[in-house]
Amino acid sequence: MATLILLNKPFHVLSQFTDERSTNPRSTLADWITRPGVYPAGRLDYDSEGLLLLTDHGGLQHRIASPANKMPKTYWVQVEGEVSDEALRQLRQGVQLKDGLTRPAKATPIPAPEIWPRNPPVRFRQSVPTSWLALTISEGKNRQVRRMTAAVGYPTLRLIRTQIGEWSLGNLQPGESRAVTINVPDTPARTPPKTRRRHRRT
Repeated sequence: MATLILLNKPFHVLSQFTDERSTNPRSTLADWITRPGVYPAGRLDYDSEGLLLLTDHGGLQHRIASPANKMPKTYWVQVEGEVSDEALRQLRQGVQLKDGLTRPAKATPIPAPEIWPRNPPVRFRQSVPTSWLALTISEGKNRQVRRMTAAVGYPTLRLIRTQIGEWSLGNLQPGESRAVTINVPDTPARTPPKTRRRHRRT
């Protein structure tokens, strides 16, 4: 059995328990999670919000965080401008970034969600409209969602992760968390490979 904690990580919180900066330290998970022995399964950028998973089970942590498992992650993305059909097509087919072509994403326009206000608020310009997308990816390049939307011409203004695999944010408010118990199958012990006996030459 494993403990899994679902946290709604607030804006401008590091997805780790310590900050290496000695001056002007930033808020960390230690400000929100007091349960000992749990560690983040993956990460969420400092300037992103939403679902972050923590667990006390190394195997479950690997299953969630490993890029090899291609666990889908869904984000609500507020972008600058009204997203065109061509931009949606590019996101769905894969976007060329400096570190390679992304896998095809699920990209769907959505109405502005009814969510908590951000502090500080997103910059607002009367002359520039904004729009929202639900974007699901199955890989984890650095700052991937922001780079994808920028590559198709729509800079990200706000980014909220709402789902990782089967786990969703639900009605958790920023800083709130809930713990669930997960039945993790035991992994059979690996049998050491047989070594070939070396024969001494005579």
